[in-house]
Amino acid sequence: MSTEIIRMTRDELAAKVAAAIPSGAFVNLGIGAPTLVANHLPEGSEIILHTENGMLGMGPAPAPGEEDEDLINAGKQPVTIKPGASFFHHADSFAMMRGGHLDYCVLGAFQVSVTGDIANWHTGAPDAIPAVGGAMDLAIGAKHIFVMMDLLTKKGESKIVANCTYPLTGIGCVRRIYTDYAVFEITPAGLEVLELARGLTMDKLREMTGVPLLAAKTAA
Repeated sequence: MSTEIIRMTRDELAAKVAAAIPSGAFVNLGIGAPTLVANHLPEGSEIILHTENGMLGMGPAPAPGEEDEDLINAGKQPVTIKPGASFFHHADSFAMMRGGHLDYCVLGAFQVSVTGDIANWHTGAPDAIPAVGGAMDLAIGAKHIFVMMDLLTKKGESKIVANCTYPLTGIGCVRRIYTDYAVFEITPAGLEVLELARGLTMDKLREMTGVPLLAAKTAA
């Protein structure tokens, strides 16, 4: 008798990412699903959010009807600001990213390899629109890179791969991968599974990804 697999929602993943970031960290949230992390920061934490279009001290998404069209993140989504927030030219923002001043960055991805390479700006398809933005600057500049993404493509193919086949954004920079089926840690020994979705087994996950996986004690 098969057990139903209950995938983790994006909000659940965002909450897990937020809980993994220490208070006092300076953090950039990539476009797409990673922006949800801003809505799940622990109460009372001193996590300072940076957005590459020129803001430090970004808050969560505003309540419906309270949007300010002058306050947006890099993905053009409405945001709020926290007391003490500052605004600056995007050139200064990129200097922060490239200069190693960000502690964490949470990015989406098309592919992540078992050794931490990331491809998230172009699929290489002739009709695809490349959108590098600040991804390369963040991948090389932030001290810790987390990825938040669906494990499978719409075709059912794993986004975690032995080697990336899409144009690379960064090499060996990803530390942890949060997906709807499992949470992974990239270690010197290999790709370790920290957490599984309810109903999912390690054997099934290995079948889905097609890559070697190590079981953490909590995921065995």
